[in-house]
Amino acid sequence: MIETAQPGRAQVRPATAADLPAIERLLTANDLPLAGVREALGTFMVAEADTQLVGVAGLEVCCDDALLRSVAVQPEWRARGVGRELVMRTIADAESRGLRALYLLTTSAERYFPSFGFRTITRDDVPAPVRATEEFTSACPASATVMTRELHTTP
Repeated sequence: MIETAQPGRAQVRPATAADLPAIERLLTANDLPLAGVREALGTFMVAEADTQLVGVAGLEVCCDDALLRSVAVQPEWRARGVGRELVMRTIADAESRGLRALYLLTTSAERYFPSFGFRTITRDDVPAPVRATEEFTSACPASATVMTRELHTTP
């Protein structure tokens, strides 16, 4: 669903190939890895305000599970609900795909994600296909917090 643009409010929509350069700039500015972004772009959401990309969040689907990744918001758009909307829409997308669970790695937002139902787990608790992603194997440090959230799918 695409929201109607309103002054001072970001519009959340699926990412397109044309968004890739702006997504990469935003992720780089937030010290987030670019590995796998191009390949998973079809499952990314972006927030846009006045034709400027102000936020991003993505899924990297791994069999029956997915990695929630690349959640970033421009500093001037933080604390305005943009990140929350992006994460909620990405969770809803994962549920609509019939996925079992989401996993994520974070070095700075371990206090943010529990409000969405995520809980901390060990790397050993993560399914092998998710552990095999580049984000798990090399892009994120071993010290990153690992979290998961079960999804509620409808048959």
